[in-house]
Amino acid sequence: MNYILAAGVLSATFASCCFAAEFESKRPPVEERCFTSPSVEQTIAKVKPKIADAELAWMFENCYPNTLDTTVDYEVIDGKPDTFVITGDIDAMWLRDSTAQVWPYMRYVNDDEKLRKLVEGLVRRQTKCVLLDPYANAFYKDMQKESEWASDRPAPIDGVHERKWEIDSLCYAVRLANEYHRLTGDASIFDEDWRRSAKLIVETFKTEQRKNGTPYRFRRSTDRMIDAPLFDGLGRPIKPVGLIASAFRPSDDSTLYPFLIPSNLFAVQSLRQLEAIFRGELDDEAFADECAGLADEVQAAIEGYAIVEHLDFGKIYAYEVDGFGNRAHWDDANVPSLMSLAYLGVHKKDDPLYLRTRKFLLSDSNPYYFRGKAAEGQASPHSGHERIWPMGIILRAMTSTSDEEIVECLRMLRATHAETGFMHEAFNKDNPADYTRDWFAWANTLFGELIVLIDDERPHLLQTSFD
Repeated sequence: MNYILAAGVLSATFASCCFAAEFESKRPPVEERCFTSPSVEQTIAKVKPKIADAELAWMFENCYPNTLDTTVDYEVIDGKPDTFVITGDIDAMWLRDSTAQVWPYMRYVNDDEKLRKLVEGLVRRQTKCVLLDPYANAFYKDMQKESEWASDRPAPIDGVHERKWEIDSLCYAVRLANEYHRLTGDASIFDEDWRRSAKLIVETFKTEQRKNGTPYRFRRSTDRMIDAPLFDGLGRPIKPVGLIASAFRPSDDSTLYPFLIPSNLFAVQSLRQLEAIFRGELDDEAFADECAGLADEVQAAIEGYAIVEHLDFGKIYAYEVDGFGNRAHWDDANVPSLMSLAYLGVHKKDDPLYLRTRKFLLSDSNPYYFRGKAAEGQASPHSGHERIWPMGIILRAMTSTSDEEIVECLRMLRATHAETGFMHEAFNKDNPADYTRDWFAWANTLFGELIVLIDDERPHLLQTSFD
C-alpha cells in the first residue's frame, strides 16, 4: 500500500505485501485532514524508512502528524492567522495541550510558511484565551457553546470549557510565544493584546503566591475526590513563602499540597523568558525587572522548601509542598513533571539534582511507578493504581542518556498500543487493551517527536528490531 503526501507524491512503500496487509495507515484520507504541512510529510518520508521495525515505523507514521491531521482549525480573522487546536476526543482547547501538540513541529517554522502561520495563529488565539480568563485551563472557539461543566461554581463564562487553575497553562502560552519569536524573529505577535496578556499572567502568578489570600475557588459536584480542591474549593492550607499555588496539576487533578514544584520551576523559566522579551524587544525595563524579581523570589523559595533530603536518595525535588514543611514525594506522568524537567530545558540531563530525582522517580520508592506484565513506568493519580502512562515512558526516553534505556522504552511503547497504532492516555500495567482515551493527540505527537529526536541524536537505535 502506498502512502500519499500532501503534494500527491508517493512516499516509501511497505517493504512487503505482508507488511502492507498488517500495517495499513490509520491516517485520515488526504482530503479529510484538517491541516497538511509539507515539511512534516517530508520528515515522515525521510525517517520512516530508517526504522527497521515495521510496527514501530507504522506507529510513527500514524502518530507524528496526528495533531495536524485531526485537531487543527485554522483560519484568518481580521487579517491575522487564528489557530484553534482541540485536544482530541474532548472538543476543547487546552493552553497546555495545544502548545505541546504543535511543539514537535516548531523546527519547521522557518522552512514551511503554512506551518509558521499556524503557530502564529495559535499564539494569537492563546492570547485571546488568557485575556478572557487567566484562571481557565480549557476553552471553546464557539463563544455560544455551553460548557459541559456549567454546574461548576463559579460557572465558566462564555468561551470557557473549564476553569481549573493550573500554573502551567499560563507557562505554556509564554513558552509558545517565546519559541516562535526565537526561531522566526517575528515580533509582530507582541502586540498590545499580547503585552496585556503577559502582564495579566504575571499579575496572576503574584496573586497566587497568596500573600494576601486568593479570589480563586473551584467547586464541582463529583464523585471523584481529586476533581476539586478541599475546603470549599480553596485547597489545603499553605504558608506564603514565595512559591505560587496551583489548585490543579497538569493532569487536571487537584493538588494535595498547593505548591506544585514542577509548575513553579516552569514558572521561573517563563518569567525569565518574559524578562528577556520585555527588556530586549519591548523596551519595558520596569516590567522586565518585575519579571526578574518574581523569578528570583520563586527560585529562592524552591531552593529553600522543595529541594529536600530523601531517606534513600539524598537531596531531590519534592513534588508538592505546603510551606509548613510537609511534602509529597512522587510524580505525575505529564508535562510539567519532575521527570520532564530535562525535556523542558529547566535542567540538563546530567545535572546531579535532576539525576538523583530521576533515580527516585524510576524506583519502587515512588508510589506511582508501576511494574506489570506488559510494561513498567510512571503513572498518575488521575488514572488510578493500575495504569501506566505512555507519556511517562516517552519522557523517560527523551530524558535518557542511555541507549539501552531508550530501546527498552521503545519496546514497551511498541508492546502497549493495543494494536491501534496510537498512543493513549493510560493503559493497564498487565493488559494494554484496557486503556483510556482512543484519541489523545498530544501523546501521539509526542511519540513522533521522540522518534525524530532519536533520528537526530541516536539514529542507530532506529535499526533495532523487536521481533
